[in-house]
Amino acid sequence: MVPIRLPFAPIILLLVILSDTACPCLAVASDQELLKGFSATPLSSVTSFQPILSDQFGNFSLGFLRLNRTQLALAVLHIASSEPLWFANPTHLASWSQSTRLFFNGSLVISDPVTDFLWSTATNGDRVVLLNTSNLQVQKNGEPGSVIWQSFDFPTNTIVQDQNFTARMALVSSNGLYSLRMGDDFMGLYARHREGSDELYWKHNPLEAKAEIVEGKGPIYARISSDGYLGMYQTGTKPVDVQKFNNFQRPNPLFLMLRIEPDGNLKGYCWDGSTWVLNYQAIDEICELPNPCGPYGLCTPGASGCSCLDNRTSYSPGGCMKEGYGDLCGAGIGEDKYWVLRRKGVEPAHKELMRYERATSEEECEDMCKKDCRCWGALYYNVTGYCYVSEHPIQTMVGTGAESKVGYFKVRKDAGDQRKRVGTVVGIVAGVVVVAGVIGAVSCVMRRKRRRGGKGMAEEEDRVISGPYKNLESASFRSIEMSTSH
Repeated sequence: MVPIRLPFAPIILLLVILSDTACPCLAVASDQELLKGFSATPLSSVTSFQPILSDQFGNFSLGFLRLNRTQLALAVLHIASSEPLWFANPTHLASWSQSTRLFFNGSLVISDPVTDFLWSTATNGDRVVLLNTSNLQVQKNGEPGSVIWQSFDFPTNTIVQDQNFTARMALVSSNGLYSLRMGDDFMGLYARHREGSDELYWKHNPLEAKAEIVEGKGPIYARISSDGYLGMYQTGTKPVDVQKFNNFQRPNPLFLMLRIEPDGNLKGYCWDGSTWVLNYQAIDEICELPNPCGPYGLCTPGASGCSCLDNRTSYSPGGCMKEGYGDLCGAGIGEDKYWVLRRKGVEPAHKELMRYERATSEEECEDMCKKDCRCWGALYYNVTGYCYVSEHPIQTMVGTGAESKVGYFKVRKDAGDQRKRVGTVVGIVAGVVVVAGVIGAVSCVMRRKRRRGGKGMAEEEDRVISGPYKNLESASFRSIEMSTSH
């Protein structure tokens, strides 16, 4: 198992916790519960984390997490690693200032009038507690089922062991691009290409090894077992599917979590007492991730690094061209607004999950995409006659080497600026080399002229004329024209 260093783990966290435990902002609360009337504001002296509430064993803490120096997130942290497991609202942060206030009046509320930020549990409870599972709860006195709100029902990018993950929930990566959701009879990873358009790129159906899915008995849900597996359940305690972690069925008194990462992979981690260890991952091959090489990138299994679909373009981190945006259906968006890139031997990593049409030829497949302004690209496989259609801007393709797989991609002309810039740089460099050669040759002639006198002047001038100017027709000069052409 490989130790993993996760983000948001400042070394000084424990020192901050120790120094802030006696903070006067906790005067209305005990160490392990918040009661009505509690109020707290962030302290300017705190640089990373200001604890407010802890579980009974001191493994987890609810508090103010300082981000980007000026922003505040209400978060539950795993104290030993400083790793956030839950955020109140990860997409909208309050400011780290005296204007921000956390209080409990039956609802747990964060208010920041300066940034117009407001978050609330919208409850009428009597206390707030943090359990030794990391679950934050609002409880009601003297009522059956006294839990009226819990953070386990509102996960962000992480779930932990013994936390149910249902069809009403979603895990969303910290960059907002990828999510994990449950279907009626499967678990799926989705990529968000534009608002309201999510594409399934990984799907896991239950193997029904220990129990059967019963139609009409409700949707399935997932849970991490402390025995070391991600199970899917429908009814009862027997899972309908088991995805084994590395520590499967080994004695493991430590802590497990599952997180969707910014690259779109779903990974499980085990806390071994000193660090988080990678324990499971849904996608093993980098080329099977949704977009490892960026827009119009090419990922070839077994090759080192990324390249570009357009082989005239040099790859740079972040992709080969600016990512397309919107659609091609707007007013004035026609064939004159995009150019076409073709490449053989490529396919999407998850083509079996894509929509496809039947086509009798590569030309027919291309024509279907050409006539549909929602289409950004089409991939034709002449062995099966399938035409796979992409209705979102082109992401990373996988290199297969199979000439029978042909890609047709639309590229907005304003997205080709990056490719042009790369070509321009190459052209400038080549031009500088040529000019430097000419200047050097002329300089050499002048020096020889001074040494030899006028007698050899015509002879040397002829050599200068017949040398470098012929080289302007060489490959170096032609590269300037090629690199600056569209």
